Amino acid sequence: MTDLTDKKDALIATAKRCFDLRLQTNAGGNLSVLADTGDRIVIKPSGVGFNECTRDNLQIVHLDGTIEPSAFKPSKDLDFHLDLYRIRDDIRAIVHCHSPWATGYASAGLEIPCLTVQTIEKIGRMPLIPLSAEGGPQTEVDISPVFRDPTIRAAVLANHGTIGVGPNLQKAQYLAEIIEETAHIAFVRDTLMAAHGKTMADLPTYGTAADARAGTAGS
Repeated sequence: MTDLTDKKDALIATAKRCFDLRLQTNAGGNLSVLADTGDRIVIKPSGVGFNECTRDNLQIVHLDGTIEPSAFKPSKDLDFHLDLYRIRDDIRAIVHCHSPWATGYASAGLEIPCLTVQTIEKIGRMPLIPLSAEGGPQTEVDISPVFRDPTIRAAVLANHGTIGVGPNLQKAQYLAEIIEETAHIAFVRDTLMAAHGKTMADLPTYGTAADARAGTAGS
């Protein structure tokens, strides 16, 4: 039980950080972490806020979908969490939140541009995943095909929120923060450009630090 207890404590700390940064309010969003054994996860259940996560209300769910006894309802997002762990060995933690700046872009049907050196280095691209074919929230049917690409670390869900994945909760959380920060920066940039009559042609081209050293940045 030590591993699961440690995972619960890490999830609680991550959830509170997410709440404190206003990346998630009320009981929406979700986050989970894979046990070291690789056969089960710790996940926030439905109806529990990020700031209210405790050892007693977090759920243990096996990768086959079996939920260990719990007084709480499973998250609506449980299936896509489980599927991402099944299809990517490198994914060991998932942070999904409804952060306002990023979800604003998602609700406008716009992919958030990776327009800072940090997002280019750490993310590369944040695909926008449309609503389900029925018009409802995205499920594993919509999300998993995007994350089958091993280079994808983050995505934005249309009219829904964001997903950051990583080898641990801290790194997945950092991605959630970078997504929100970048959406905010993009809005400010585009607003200022419009106010000053600038176009994309006025912006510099750049790439990663490795690109710059190789002399290929912006090529």
